Amino acid sequence: MKAEVIVSLKKTVLDPQGKAIHHAIESLGFRSVTEVRQGKVFEIQLTGIQDEATAREEVERIAREVLTNPVIEEFSFILKN
Repeated sequence: MKAEVIVSLKKTVLDPQGKAIHHAIESLGFRSVTEVRQGKVFEIQLTGIQDEATAREEVERIAREVLTNPVIEEFSFILKN
C-alpha cells in the first residue's frame, strides 16, 4: 500500500515563496492565476499492513509527528493500493 501525504502552510500563515512564484507566473503573462501556495508531497510505501484503518492511523501519525510543523502546517493524505 502507498500513501501520498500533502503538507501545506496553514491559510493563516504568510507564504513568501508562493508569492514569489505567483509574481514569476504573472511576469510571464499568465494573468488568470490569482494565488499560489507552495507545499510538499511525500510518497510513502507501506508494507505489512493489510487493512486500511491501520494504514490510515500509521500515515496520520507519521504526518503529524514527523512530516509537519503543526504550528504553521497542515496535511492531508490519500491511500493507494
